[in-house]
Amino acid sequence: MTSPEVLLLDYGAGNVRSAAKALERAGMRVRVSADPDDVPHASALVVPGQGHFRQVMQAFETGGFHGPVTDAARAGVPLLGICVGMQMLLSDSEEAPGVPGLNLIPGTVRKFTAAPGHKVPQMGWNALERVGDSPLLRELNGPAYAYFVHSYYVPADVAVQHGALADYGVPFWAALSVGNLHATQFHPEKSGAVGLALLERFRRNVLG
Repeated sequence: MTSPEVLLLDYGAGNVRSAAKALERAGMRVRVSADPDDVPHASALVVPGQGHFRQVMQAFETGGFHGPVTDAARAGVPLLGICVGMQMLLSDSEEAPGVPGLNLIPGTVRKFTAAPGHKVPQMGWNALERVGDSPLLRELNGPAYAYFVHSYYVPADVAVQHGALADYGVPFWAALSVGNLHATQFHPEKSGAVGLALLERFRRNVLG
């Protein structure tokens, strides 16, 4: 049986190399592309992202990816967003007021408030609490911990039925599945066996 292929978008604001290696380790064939014309022909998309929300969205726009990716997502093509790639799926972010996200999931990305025991950014391991039945987390046994580095988060009141919550002074979505859209706030490639397990479940339960 052939490994499923994913199109990993190289638009200049994501850690493409480490994402590609992690996806390959999880059993996927990875095609890296900086060409938005490849998007309509892809059977699955992976959107990495790191850096400031404004710069990430500008790079996405400048690269010509906004229209093709939103069209593909609305047409039901499986999509996996990683780190800021998750935040991009929402309407906007407090990190860059006035800069729209992809608006595929209604909601605003918020900034953590620094407090005793909760430095900003959150850097380190945090527990995942499963909610509903996300294909990314299915049959993931025992306590699961993932590695986070972020100052902004998708708040728990965003309408997500399936995913995983984590808590850092406030509850937030660490992973989510909304229809064909899937995402992790943490870096799977830095999250050991749990990160690899989530990517393997994306391959098996989403791509088939």
